[in-house]
Amino acid sequence: MSIKNRKNKVSVDKHESASGSTSSTSSKERKAISVEELEVPTLQWFTQNRSQRREQAIQDPKKSWKTSRRLVFTLGTIVGILIACYMGADHVRNNNSELFDSLSILNMDSVRDLIVDWKEVLPQSVASFLGDMQNGYSSENNFPDLTESFAVGKQMRRELNMTAKHPVVMVPGVISTGIESWGVEGDSECESTPHFRKRLWGSFYMLRTMVLDKMCWLRHIMLDPITGLDPPHFRLRAAQGFEAADFFMAGYWIWNKILQNLGAIGYDPDTMTTAAYDWRLAYLDLERRDRFFTKLKQQIELIHELSGEKVCLVGHSMGSQIVFYFLKWAEAKGEYYGNGGEGWTDKHVDSFVNVAGTMLGAPKAVPALISGEMKDTIQLNALAMYGLEKFFSRKERLEMIQTWGGIPSMLPKGGDLIWGTLNSSVEDQLSNSTESLGSFIKFEKLQENARFTKNFTIEDSIDTIMQLSPWWLQDRINDQYTFGYAKTEQQLKANEKHHSHWSNPLEVPLPNAPDMKIYCIYGIHNPTERAYVYREQPTNSTLNLTIDYDSTNPVYFTEGDGTVPLITHSMCHKWAQGKSPYNPGGSNVTIVEIKHQPERFDMRGGAKSAEHVDILGSAELNEYLLRIASGNGDTIQPRLLSNLSRWAEQIPFPM
Repeated sequence: MSIKNRKNKVSVDKHESASGSTSSTSSKERKAISVEELEVPTLQWFTQNRSQRREQAIQDPKKSWKTSRRLVFTLGTIVGILIACYMGADHVRNNNSELFDSLSILNMDSVRDLIVDWKEVLPQSVASFLGDMQNGYSSENNFPDLTESFAVGKQMRRELNMTAKHPVVMVPGVISTGIESWGVEGDSECESTPHFRKRLWGSFYMLRTMVLDKMCWLRHIMLDPITGLDPPHFRLRAAQGFEAADFFMAGYWIWNKILQNLGAIGYDPDTMTTAAYDWRLAYLDLERRDRFFTKLKQQIELIHELSGEKVCLVGHSMGSQIVFYFLKWAEAKGEYYGNGGEGWTDKHVDSFVNVAGTMLGAPKAVPALISGEMKDTIQLNALAMYGLEKFFSRKERLEMIQTWGGIPSMLPKGGDLIWGTLNSSVEDQLSNSTESLGSFIKFEKLQENARFTKNFTIEDSIDTIMQLSPWWLQDRINDQYTFGYAKTEQQLKANEKHHSHWSNPLEVPLPNAPDMKIYCIYGIHNPTERAYVYREQPTNSTLNLTIDYDSTNPVYFTEGDGTVPLITHSMCHKWAQGKSPYNPGGSNVTIVEIKHQPERFDMRGGAKSAEHVDILGSAELNEYLLRIASGNGDTIQPRLLSNLSRWAEQIPFPM
């Protein structure tokens, strides 16, 4: 029975009830009405007489409610039919047009109008599906969903006959490798045995331990402040294998989609591996404690010998810095160095893929080391971040981070040359603010007897970190890292002899490897933290600087991928200019910028996300990686969508 028929029937019943009689004529009329108008309402009917139905809803709310339920039910039935037909498309693909032509109850003009009205609210997948319906769904426009497992790899194999060629070594970014407890001693206040082989970083067990035994979790996860290595009685190590970095915790993938798509074109554990490492350690301490770089070098040499193919190194975020450091380490001569000699890289490495790399650092590392900010500084999923923010004070977080020697490696490099002065920065043309982004830390409210009386540049901020840090952190930073830039070619070459320069591409050149190919792939068009407003708290001797969240604008943003500002990729553009002191072998450099276009209703952004972590699930990035690994990297065309190439020309590099 149609809704119109039901309305008429109700009015007849009311009339009979009021008169107290039931005539046969009325009964016949009711029956005639019921049969005559027994038809399915069209969408056009639902869109008519809106004002009249609104008045009826005001006069009779109960009746309007019942009517709306019928409306929802009818619409649900129609959508259900469409979905059922869609799901059966694989089996009756040739009959789709007949099926949809037979659904005469749909007025497609009305559907088109509704889609136009609601396209900003409907999920993209739903809008696309309904668009296919009204345009005549057919196999020609039936594109696969590239967010599905293995989708990119299967498509590349099917359409291009793509297969495995170069062995692939993947180096994860900061915090994305799980950390397990291997100690059985502990101390009188915190026992290690219950945590044996449990992940104290990168699992739900981590969250559980945070909540139930916060201090014991801290005792395990912090490093010895003096040595920068394991504290007495506690021992944590990086998880190994693909499980070390495929998921941060259940449901939150990191490298899993890349592993799936590589597997779809023929890769297996003999031809691909994950170089998991304890990201808490300073870079050379990875070698001193775990022989990480020695193992990585031997693994590359072995798979190169067995396969007869050079290796493809893929680094993400801090992992790209690790790869760059490793290439310098492998050829350097000395204790704890690789001693591979010049030419090792050109012999063993086909390509270096830098995915969203922090080659010139990330400004977010500064507030992490000044005031213990971790919400966006250390990329975690929301649940893990909630645990750190909820159960640990800034002071506790700062003391923990200061023991992690790997975090200072991400401090910005190049000083005023790259990041600007108090009055100017190449990024200022993107900002509507009258203040320069080169003024990195701003003080809007100067306290009485304040220690800090002027704004800081990036260079000033790193000096401040050194002043505020304990002596053991100062010594570790001085021994492990540098943040300036070489001014002459002779200085650039001299710096290759000491490990403190190897994480800074402004102070050492690329290996002399003419045959190695470099790919820089990163996201753009995602607002990224660039500068901060701070306030001083002289009464707090342990944490006297904090972000001023009472300010109208405590954080300034710039162009980037949500974590790493665009300007940090300027080194790739300098390398791409050809043979130079920075690129002595003239290695070919291909730069691809991916626009961040997240799906509104997908928590991870979908196949078009270019966010700093979620880019690892991007269909476009996965396609590029498969092309490079399969030996088809030369088919990738450079794509520059931002102003960075122009900025790189404006930066006064000394060479």
